[in-house]
Order: sequence, then structure tokens, then C-alpha cells
Amino acid sequence: MTNYEITYIISPALDEAAKNDLVERFDNILKNDGAEVVDSKDWSKRRFAYEIGGFTEGVYHIVNIKAENADAINEFDRLAKINDGILRHMIVKRKED
Repeated sequence: MTNYEITYIISPALDEAAKNDLVERFDNILKNDGAEVVDSKDWSKRRFAYEIGGFTEGVYHIVNIKAENADAINEFDRLAKINDGILRHMIVKRKED
């Protein structure tokens, strides 16, 4: 199993219910493609150093997962790029503990 950390910034234009739906949807995308979601939590709402998509702040969300292959990661990456609720995302392969 390979450990990954996904950090994504959620648009501040979404209300709390829409934000929770988006997080649940993307957690399920990872689970349905064979990844094990170890941890999924909001980090904090932060101000950006520069404007992103017309916004000056956003909610950072962190997901730690374990996956046998990159199928779940690739699907998450593909869908995050076309979702208006996610302003930016970053996927990092974590070093084994």
C-alpha cells in the first residue's frame, strides 16, 4: 500500500451543506476506486497570497489515503480539475513511516 496526502482548497462561495456534499463526494470517489480513506478533515479557512478564481480566501481540506494503485488518485485528479467547488488541489506521495 502506498500512502498519499491530498490537499485541496474549497471555494468560499459554497455554503456549509454544499461543502460537506463536495467533501463526501470526493471521499467516495477515492473509496469507490479502491483507496482506503484514513483521514479526511478541514484544516482551516485561510487567506491567499494572491487571488485564485476571483477569491481571496478558501477552506483547506486534507485527505490521507492508502492505495494499492493510482486508479483512485487519477480519478480524483481528473474530477477535481473540472469541479468549480475546488479551486486548487495537490496530491503528494508520502514517504513510508
